[in-house]
Amino acid sequence: RFCIPLQLASLPAMAAGEEIAPALQDSWGDFWLFRFFVNAAGYASIVVPGFLLIQYFKRRNYLETGRGICFPVIKSCVFGSEVKSVHQDDGSLPPRAEPTESSTARQVFKLLFCAAGLQASYLTWGVLQERVMTRTYGATETDPGEKFKDSQFLVFMNRILAFTVAGLYCALTKQPRHGAPMYKYSFASLSNILSSWCQYEALKYISFPTQVLAKASKVIPVMMMGKLVSRKSYEYWEYLTAALISVGVSMFLLSSAPNRTVSTVTTFSGIVLLAGYIIFDSFTSNWQDALFTYKMSPVQMMFGVNVFSCLFTVGSLLEQGALLESLRFMARHSEFTAHAVLLSVCSACGQLFIFYTINQFGAAVFTIIMTLRQAFAILLSCLIYGHTVTVVGGLGIAVVFMALFLRVYARSRMKKRSKKLPPGESPVQKV
Repeated sequence: RFCIPLQLASLPAMAAGEEIAPALQDSWGDFWLFRFFVNAAGYASIVVPGFLLIQYFKRRNYLETGRGICFPVIKSCVFGSEVKSVHQDDGSLPPRAEPTESSTARQVFKLLFCAAGLQASYLTWGVLQERVMTRTYGATETDPGEKFKDSQFLVFMNRILAFTVAGLYCALTKQPRHGAPMYKYSFASLSNILSSWCQYEALKYISFPTQVLAKASKVIPVMMMGKLVSRKSYEYWEYLTAALISVGVSMFLLSSAPNRTVSTVTTFSGIVLLAGYIIFDSFTSNWQDALFTYKMSPVQMMFGVNVFSCLFTVGSLLEQGALLESLRFMARHSEFTAHAVLLSVCSACGQLFIFYTINQFGAAVFTIIMTLRQAFAILLSCLIYGHTVTVVGGLGIAVVFMALFLRVYARSRMKKRSKKLPPGESPVQKV
């Protein structure tokens, strides 16, 4: 139901998309599909040997027969301690700190701090993301400048800083004893890299508001992945809100503005990249949810995923020779260097604000803040970069956010009701 409206929306823009594509790339080497397969080949050169090594150690029963200085490392990477958490209800969320003796003023201050931190981090991140991927650097009266084309390098920059921040946090604070085999993080890491890459690449073909609306609608494939990966079942209101989101996104995509510019045309490539982002991101969240059955904190999850993300991206960049080229681009354009670093800082800080907000106020408050952030991001992008939104498109945006708030409200009601259930009865699992 979600893919069909998107495909229909892409048909009127196909002709325009065919004209735009040559302007976005200088050769086949810059075409997104070619870059995707090249990146995938780079990841495969690391994944395949790693898979063979894991199978080798398991066949040798290395856990019982292994000795030597490498034994602890191999045990941690391949076998882990295999200690799983008994309670799997909402295991992806840390235990929320209850405000027992905190004053109302203190709680309000904390809430404002969390909201301001999340809005500042992710609104700045969104503006910089669009600036880096859609605008030129070094433009003068005689020189048109050049665009930065390698999305994978931006993913690497984000992950290396997130890895550093998570590592320092784990080293300086007390964390649960880690039990998951390290290699299991690689699945979430690989899908997370690919989803981020698709997200950056999509901005070359679609407008930022379109991307935000598509991200807001990812609840639909998340539900599908939940059925496939975790065998979850859902309430009627979850299907209703998913259908409303589909309608709202379709209204926005099918609306046509008379003064659309090249930057606001939704092309077929952009639709495919958005679909890739949503599919990969849906798998990431469900796989991470399954990993939380082991005893670990969200920051440990952040550290484990980013370890493999750094390994995959730096390996692929080195194999392609793209790492040096990106560093040369940074040396040529100091403005890009500042943007890339600030982009990574906002991404890492945003993740820490996510953990703190959920820990202090729960997932419902966090979801409301992030939903408002998506609305502000669309408004900010339209103001800064001049995107146009028609009346029908505006109604579509309103329907999407109405459905998101309805979803938050219904979920909070369900949680309150589930607390009143007699022992032995478990509520339906939800995304």
